[in-house]
Amino acid sequence: MKSILVIDDEREICESIKMILEYEDYHVDYTTDSAKGLQKLEFGNYDALLLDIQMPGKNGFEVLTWLRAKEIEIKVIMISAHASVENAVKSTKLGAFDFLEKPIDRDKLLISVRNAVEQSTLLKENKKLKNELSGSEKIIGNSSIIKNIYDTITRVAKTDARILITGENGTGKELVAQEIHRQSLRSDKELIEVNCAAIHHELIESELFGHEKGSFTGAVKQHTGKFEQANGGNLFLDEIGDMSLQAQAKVLRAIEEGKIERVGGNSKIEVNVRIISATNKNLQEEIKKGNFREDLYHRLNVIPIVVPPLRERDSDIPLLIEHFSKIICEKNKFPQKSYSEEAVKALQNLPWKGNVRELRNVVERIVIMVPKNEIDVKDVLMFVQSSGSNTDDLLNISNSFQEFKEKSEKAFIIKQLNANGWNISKTADILGIQRSHLYNKLKKYEIEKE
Repeated sequence: MKSILVIDDEREICESIKMILEYEDYHVDYTTDSAKGLQKLEFGNYDALLLDIQMPGKNGFEVLTWLRAKEIEIKVIMISAHASVENAVKSTKLGAFDFLEKPIDRDKLLISVRNAVEQSTLLKENKKLKNELSGSEKIIGNSSIIKNIYDTITRVAKTDARILITGENGTGKELVAQEIHRQSLRSDKELIEVNCAAIHHELIESELFGHEKGSFTGAVKQHTGKFEQANGGNLFLDEIGDMSLQAQAKVLRAIEEGKIERVGGNSKIEVNVRIISATNKNLQEEIKKGNFREDLYHRLNVIPIVVPPLRERDSDIPLLIEHFSKIICEKNKFPQKSYSEEAVKALQNLPWKGNVRELRNVVERIVIMVPKNEIDVKDVLMFVQSSGSNTDDLLNISNSFQEFKEKSEKAFIIKQLNANGWNISKTADILGIQRSHLYNKLKKYEIEKE
């Protein structure tokens, strides 16, 4: 629920605004004291502020100036019984979002608040995205293939060329799209994302192009689609290979005409959108099967970027381990972890069928479950096995049959000890060996309780 603050010295005005907005499912807080209002603004979390100009204590202009000095980002709607061009201009110069005249018209109030909240939401999401891109959510790697991808992004990001990103699941196609957006001339707008595989084929057109009120059962109000939301910016169509042929035809038309039509509408709406698309499918094979339009493929595939699987850039794995471990430790307020050379090598030699996403999951599991700060190969083996890896994975990190047998035995013993709370007698019984034999194994493999 979106939260609105009202600061006005007239209680009746505050109560009236509160009643109107709460009926529309907003949470409304108000105060008739500007000093208390400043406290609420400093320590609260509001999506919009309705602010009177003429008040005892600090007036509305002084509150606006205070907000700028404190760098508090909130959309401010000025309200005043003394409407004048001078007041409106001064409010705008001080950063106000809108200006409403008293007595306040209900419809104008609702429109202004809705627009302010939408803008506030977009700014917060955009800020969050930029923080993620500059921090944890970025492309990591020094391999030649990743450097080539970065070079391509740098060359094409500032153009309006459409880009098709392909690669297996978990390789980081979304990160490539986000980096393109960040470097583009449209980065001041939010990157609008659509996962075509996650939306039912009967709803995809409404999601992309919007709909008019009453255009179908359940369309109780007008809906703005992703193309309109992305106007002037970038639109990321993820998993476009899963889009229905009917929706593909409309996307093609939107690209060719630069216009869209809402479901149930009868007028064309101009849109200026740069499309970035991604898929894990071979679209040329999908074209042969009749599942994808060839003309749309050529429209989308102006600049192709292929994101490689992790197994083809295993030299980046040490950097990825360090990166993921660092951000996971910071997130959970853990001391930073270090990894032995053997532990890193073991992770490098795994096939990583789930690519970077799978590696991150394994690193997160290790960081959380291993209490010590130095990770060695036995920790890796234990958690790689628990993540569902098979015997082939152990083969990849063994240089001989004897080494494979020893690593398998060691990992199995550790797993059973953990499962039995390090009860030596119980574990020995389950393994079918004498306690003395188990103690010898613990000594041989240097297995110690953490």
